Amino acid sequence: MKKSKIGFVIISLFVSLLTNAQTSSKVWVADNGDGTYKNPIINADYSDPDAIRVGDNYYLVSSSFNAAPGLPILHSKDLVNWKIIGHALQQQAPVEHFSKVQHGNGVWAPSIRYHKNEFYIYYPDPDFGIYLTKAKNILGPWTDPVLVQGGKGLIDPCPLWDDNGKVYLAHALAGSRAGTKSVILIKELNAAGDKVISDGVLVYDGHELDATIEGPKMYKRNGYYYIFAPAGGVATGWQTVLRSKNIYGPYQRKVVLEQGTTTINGPHQGAWVQTQTGEDWFIHFQDVDAYGRIVHLQPMKWQNDWPVMGVDNNNNGIGEPVMLYKKPNVGKKYPTVTPHESDEFNEPKIGLQWQWHANPKLNWAFCYPPKGVIRFNSILKPDTAKSLWDIPNILMQKFPATEFSATAKFLFTPKTNGEKFGLVVMGMSYANIAVTKKADGLYLSYTKCIDAERGKPEVETEITKIAGGYLYFKLKVSAGAVCTFSYSSDGKTFTDVKETFKATPGKWIGATMGFFCTRTQVINDAGFGEVDWFRVEK
Repeated sequence: MKKSKIGFVIISLFVSLLTNAQTSSKVWVADNGDGTYKNPIINADYSDPDAIRVGDNYYLVSSSFNAAPGLPILHSKDLVNWKIIGHALQQQAPVEHFSKVQHGNGVWAPSIRYHKNEFYIYYPDPDFGIYLTKAKNILGPWTDPVLVQGGKGLIDPCPLWDDNGKVYLAHALAGSRAGTKSVILIKELNAAGDKVISDGVLVYDGHELDATIEGPKMYKRNGYYYIFAPAGGVATGWQTVLRSKNIYGPYQRKVVLEQGTTTINGPHQGAWVQTQTGEDWFIHFQDVDAYGRIVHLQPMKWQNDWPVMGVDNNNNGIGEPVMLYKKPNVGKKYPTVTPHESDEFNEPKIGLQWQWHANPKLNWAFCYPPKGVIRFNSILKPDTAKSLWDIPNILMQKFPATEFSATAKFLFTPKTNGEKFGLVVMGMSYANIAVTKKADGLYLSYTKCIDAERGKPEVETEITKIAGGYLYFKLKVSAGAVCTFSYSSDGKTFTDVKETFKATPGKWIGATMGFFCTRTQVINDAGFGEVDWFRVEK
């Protein structure tokens, strides 16, 4: 082999190893490397997952609520190793409405389908209606959302292109907006799939057996129409499947997945996927409180034209979730990848794991590749903001595991008194460590806000005065979502904040972690905080 070829091979191998190092988590990997996997396959808050296979590729979408960009898209080659590849919504519509923090509103449970060489994502906004966005390439560009049907309380849409050329849409109702819940409706769409053209038909009433039934996913197999729908509540429920020879019913009912004797509470709301080799699998979530709704993968098989998910240990026809299982057979082996967590901030764009609290404005933050940092400008707090709960310019990402640490190296350059930069764990209660400019210098502080969603005030404790220069903030999350903040001036010796904080969920989401930079005065040239890197480790 020529020297040039040898050099090329060595470089290629180095790049491959580097890429793998960058895409493999240091705190959670589902692929055991021995032909098996462990649940959860994604140990982060990707709630209400829906997934499809297109050729040799698997794609997953999930709820994103008020966060922007929204509708995250994940990709896998084997249903176990997933990475984030984009977002279908760069900002949420109506744009002005979502320029303010809208906790728990926005994008609820979506569905993704591939039809005639085009990707379709239907998603509900419980206050505005059901939207559709499309793309010929999974990486976009995605079309501006089209309102398929307006109205309050229309949630969890899923389309079905039938053999006879008709297009149908199933969805549920949110009691908080519609005043009715626990029902599944089916409507007809136009040929383009972007407009409802019929009244809703009630095909299933779950009040008696399946309270809070929602999240319908429609499929057709062996002449049966199937509706996969979770019931019984997010943290306590089960997976129901309905089937009928007629799209409008009557539907037969069967519970196909439940917690049983396992520790996996509420195993439901997800997607049936078939591999290239003909294996059947079911992706669903589990609600784990402050950690959000993490994603599991269950084997699935068909018995008498009914699906059984997980493992039926007691032969009652109802599966129970597995924690360890043989990986899906997709015909090939693929390298280990995981959703991104750490970020060196060396690129023109930040990592896809980051989302803002609301639709972002252009001046909130800039990538600064010449310095290898992300610069957060201090932004004036809204007059209506009682606490960080109401602040839109918070850049967040999900908790990636039950136990982990996250460290940030940053430089704070304020210009006026009251400017503040911090690392926060956000939820309906939150806590942060921050540095603030005061008249006589810079001060470190620890702040917590219990029951922020109820308008409770912050309690701030001053830690110490500091000299400035580069600082390091660290967050350590222990079992039970117990958070310890610490700080350092050299990145080696850290001093813990004495008080710990138990993270709480946000509105329909798990706790998040990230950065904020605020000010209290109107000025024409704000100060800023520059983050050199953010690293997630054990």
